[in-house]
Parts: sequence; C-alpha cells; structure tokens
Amino acid sequence: MKPQFPAVQGGGSLILAWQVRNRHVLVIGGGEVAAGRILAVLNADAKVTLISPSTNLNPEVRHRIASGAVTYIDREFQPSDLDPSLPTPPTNDTSSPSPAQPVDMVLCAIDSPTASTEIYKLCHRLRIPANIADVPPECDFYFGSVHRDGPLQIMVSTNGNGPKMAALVRRRIAGSLPGNTGAAIRKVGELRRRLRGVAPGNGGEVGAKRMRWMSKVCESWSLEDLCDMVEEDMDLLLAYYKDGMVPSLEQIRLKEEPGVYTFDGSFGWM
Repeated sequence: MKPQFPAVQGGGSLILAWQVRNRHVLVIGGGEVAAGRILAVLNADAKVTLISPSTNLNPEVRHRIASGAVTYIDREFQPSDLDPSLPTPPTNDTSSPSPAQPVDMVLCAIDSPTASTEIYKLCHRLRIPANIADVPPECDFYFGSVHRDGPLQIMVSTNGNGPKMAALVRRRIAGSLPGNTGAAIRKVGELRRRLRGVAPGNGGEVGAKRMRWMSKVCESWSLEDLCDMVEEDMDLLLAYYKDGMVPSLEQIRLKEEPGVYTFDGSFGWM
C-alpha cells in the first residue's frame, strides 16, 4: 500500500518563535501601530530604538520613552540610520544621533507609502529583516494576533489577508482554554529543568527517554495537578524517571517507593 503523506499547501508562511533577546530592533514611526510593535519586541526582551518626530507620538509610545524602555531619536528616519556609509543630511541639531549599534530588525509604521518602500528596499539591500506595516508584499515576516498567558504564546496568522479575522480567531481559541493553562506550563518547564539535572545529556537515547517520560507526565496528569505540583512533588516524581514510571500526584504524596506499586490499571503507566 502506498504511504499517505500530508499534502503540500503552498501560500503559507513559516511560523517560528523568533528569539530577539538583546537584539537591536529599530522602530520607525510613533503611532498606534508602532506602539503595538514596540510592546511585542519589548515582551521578547529586545533592545529597541525608536525614530519619530515628537509631534507624531501617541500616548503609549510616549510612556515607553518616559519609562526608559526604548532609546528615542526625535526626528525623521534617515538612510544613514541603517547604512553609515550613506550621507547624513546637514542639520544643526546634535541632540538626535543615529542608532549607536548595528540594527538586527526594522519595524516601519509610518503613513508615507513612498518612504516605506524606500526603507524596505534599503533593508533588503542590507539584508536586514523588515516589516512594513499594512504592506504584506514588503514584509519579510508578519505580526500575528497573539494570546499570552505566562510562558504560553499562541499566534494566529492570516498571512496578511485579514488581521481583524486573526484577532477574532485568537479570541475564540483563548476563550476555549482553561484559565490555569499558563501556570501548568510554567510548572512543566520547571520539572523539565530538574529532569535535565537527573538525566543530563543532549540528543540520542537520553534525550528521547526524557521526551517520552515528559510526554507521559503531560498526558496523564490534569492541568489542576500540574498547577498544584510543588518542588517536593517534583523531586518525588523524578525518582520514578529511571524506571519510566509516572504515578499520580496522589501516589507520590503518599510517598510510595519507586518500584513498589499498588497498581489497579487506572494510571496508564505502561
């Protein structure tokens, strides 16, 4: 029989979790869209420089500047902000220098289509990934509609076709999740970190065994149990890792010895 494989569906985008911690992100524009972009990259621990005349700043952007969350340059964007080899227009204002370090990403949210296109072309030539707000053909990546609950992030993307629809779908998904999902994931993350201490090493059979055991924990424990788990519970649970067993929270709190079980078939250990 011929094997069945997933069909290719072209026209999508590769959705990734882009790590921009300590990367330098340049935001051009100071309106409502820019405010959303700034918050998104600050949440990802990026270093943000904002270029925009002070007359164009919305209240949220002003707050980010006042709190010191972003480095602010009060003027219009200049090509030399990205390429120091290009000439800088003459000015008597020495209080607004160019960004102090190379730029890793550009987020443009200005009203001028012509200027936006020129910025995108410059980024493309310099191989700097860029997003030009509301112009999908001039975006190396898109911002989706994101649900955030602690370590949990869910992004819905329409690939530039309908941002409002993405928000509607995201709200529907978020509404279907239990309120303690993020807390349960945080506990699972701590358990995984402790497991690496018990079974160190990367890849191979060690990594595969860790993954199988963590899968058993996530599948057999409820969200309520994961949220209720404390450090002592984690240490007791990890004692069962060697034998590949996953007892219930109730059982580990009874402090049953690993390898000695009163098994009634209800916990799906095997």
